[in-house]
Amino acid sequence: MRADPSPPSLDTVRQWAAALGFASAGVARLEIADAEPGLRAWLEAGWHGTMDYMARHADLRVHPTRLVPGAVSALMVRMDYTPEDPAWVDHAWATLAESERAYVARYALGRDYHKVVRARLQRLADQIAQAMGPYGYRVFCDSAPVMEVELARRAGLGWRGKHTLLIDRSHGSSFFLGTLYTDLDWPETGESSAHCGRCTRCITVCPTGAIVEPYRLDARRCIAYLTIESAEPIPRELRPALGNRIFGCDDCQLVCPWNGFAQPSVVQDFAPRQGLDHATLVELFGWDQTTFEARTAGSSIRRIGHLRWLRNIAVALGNLSSDTGPDVIEAARAALRARLDHPSPLVREHVEWALERLDSGGLAGLDPNPTEPEG
Repeated sequence: MRADPSPPSLDTVRQWAAALGFASAGVARLEIADAEPGLRAWLEAGWHGTMDYMARHADLRVHPTRLVPGAVSALMVRMDYTPEDPAWVDHAWATLAESERAYVARYALGRDYHKVVRARLQRLADQIAQAMGPYGYRVFCDSAPVMEVELARRAGLGWRGKHTLLIDRSHGSSFFLGTLYTDLDWPETGESSAHCGRCTRCITVCPTGAIVEPYRLDARRCIAYLTIESAEPIPRELRPALGNRIFGCDDCQLVCPWNGFAQPSVVQDFAPRQGLDHATLVELFGWDQTTFEARTAGSSIRRIGHLRWLRNIAVALGNLSSDTGPDVIEAARAALRARLDHPSPLVREHVEWALERLDSGGLAGLDPNPTEPEG
């Protein structure tokens, strides 16, 4: 703990943070051992799937000072990625309804948020040092065993929704979190009250039933996990539910009424790149590895690699709606056949599945935006 010199006030830090594109900032004390039982129960249920690092580093998550000795507080920041388009939710649903188009989670349409948030948070950390002299700190953005949502909740940046994401009344849930562990003795800013009430829209809308109960997510069924985190074959029984989602899923956020209040991002890095907000599945399936690496440079999509990219799109092609035009169906078949002899067994198996689906009529036509449930 530091006694002198005094750190800048939180109001001052918030002003600096806003100038760097952060929508809000708050402080949480690094005393979160009471979160351990919930984390352990989640791990013991096996809901982390193949994310073994979640179990390996669980101790560091609930005991932050073992990760950063001497740390006392966490400065939590929030950066919006909401598109400038005021009808972004409607347009996202429209893309999901066009089965020949690829759906990429809105957060991944622009630059890699890990790099953007960390770079700007580092600048904020440097600004604090310039004002008070050297101090102990470490910057994170979804890059280490840190309980970011829990810390952000304790710092007053929002409440945890039933889909397990953080929600703010005036910003919805379409934002990134950054964490700055420090040895500065800032007071905790206090928690926000929760406002989900009886609403269960996020639970009902989940295509794969991954939200098994309020505040409990079985990652093994989550489309974000299946298309990004997992390197294994996508379970056959879950493939139809993926629809045209090739990288992540936004359904639980799109249906959340609080995202009607989301604020457009002031950070241009998150604007769509490479036409990924309107690309077709056939077009993206045609990318070879060189093209994939070039077109996804600087994007969080690149981390899944070309094989998982093809795996995901093959499933989406197999999910083409039966009412899609015959020309599109035939183009999909041709694209898939061209990958039948791919050297990767992972790719080949998903291509074969997709061709079988198309030959059997594909989907009868799913409504990606079902009638909103009561709540």
